[in-house]
Amino acid sequence: MRHSLEWLYPGLGIKRWVLLAFAGAALMMAAAIFTVGELWSPDLLKGLGLGWLHGRHYAAALLAIDCVVLGALMAYVGARRAWLFQRTSPETAAEIREAGRLARGTRVVAVGGGNGLAALLRGLKTHTSNLTAVVTMADDGGSSGALRRDMGMPPPGDLRNCLVALADDESMMSRLFQYRFPDGGGLQGHSFGNLFMAALAEVTGDFELAVQESTHVLKVRGRVLPSTLADIVLHAQLEGGGQVSGESTITAAERLPRHVWITPAAPRALPQALSALRRADVVVLGPGSLYTSIIPNLLIPEVRDAIKETRAWVLYVCNVMTQAGETDGYTAADHLDALHRHGLEGLVDVVLVNDTLVSPDLIASYARSGARPVVSDDSRLRAMGVKVVHASVAAESNVVRHDSTRLAQSILHIVR
Repeated sequence: MRHSLEWLYPGLGIKRWVLLAFAGAALMMAAAIFTVGELWSPDLLKGLGLGWLHGRHYAAALLAIDCVVLGALMAYVGARRAWLFQRTSPETAAEIREAGRLARGTRVVAVGGGNGLAALLRGLKTHTSNLTAVVTMADDGGSSGALRRDMGMPPPGDLRNCLVALADDESMMSRLFQYRFPDGGGLQGHSFGNLFMAALAEVTGDFELAVQESTHVLKVRGRVLPSTLADIVLHAQLEGGGQVSGESTITAAERLPRHVWITPAAPRALPQALSALRRADVVVLGPGSLYTSIIPNLLIPEVRDAIKETRAWVLYVCNVMTQAGETDGYTAADHLDALHRHGLEGLVDVVLVNDTLVSPDLIASYARSGARPVVSDDSRLRAMGVKVVHASVAAESNVVRHDSTRLAQSILHIVR
């Protein structure tokens, strides 16, 4: 009984059919009362204001038949649709209510790549399904780089991570997508999800369609979109002089990047990504590798223009730790300054900084690779025209990462 009554809760779209069935039954009952009144009780008709029909048997019979036919049709259609809706819906009433709640959530566009973007999405999907991930296409290392070189396709790795993070149920299929072959000759190092998307792209002849089909397989909440489908290459000007090309070579260089750019310089952005940016309630940059995950998206002129045109809050989530070979010694203001140097000056409204203390043991462990906690120089940040928000958004294991749940809650709290 309790599960049956759940279908009558608001927002499920079934009560309209139940009401239609009841209205049809009521109309048939009214026709029966009318017929009884016509045959045996004229006073009943007078009481209903239909006394003028008494004695006009043809008109009375025609009205009664019409009411019976219409009532029966309404009752049948309403009852059948309500029964079919409940019996054939793949979701339970609770799941449909939850989907409705998520559909009314904040419109969030997250821009970046790597594990940081996936962590953010994993937390946000419990609050809203109005999610769009705009993912960098500059990756040229590992499985993605191999597929990019061998098959001439955009790198699928960061897209795959985001798809799995937004999966409605991160169960067997999600684990399968993340499975990486430990050996097997040509398969070694490849993830199943990357190969699946590569095969779909070959079958459909369209990488974008392959990404869309993957969202159906994983039952993704929201959308995952490449920032561009162009074959872009990331280049970096290093501090002290010298240049390197290729995303995977930047962090391997002996000196830090000072400025990065892409070729071609103005690749075409995905129209759906631009539309999402313009309609967003909040645009979130990061967390993630500053020069190799976040900034490459912002180097696409159309993406940068869409951020300029949006009325949404633009929020930068600063990394918890510096990244060896990329942001050694950077403060939070240095991260923002890098965004400004790459075309976002005056566009970032809020910087979210972690204020969870990192344990001394982990600090010592990170120090051996040249990383340390990012220091928040608030006065310098405010002088750069942004609002600074501190929140406890980090979690520790053997490494320090953003906690998906707390990060999502902090971002939505800022928006509200």
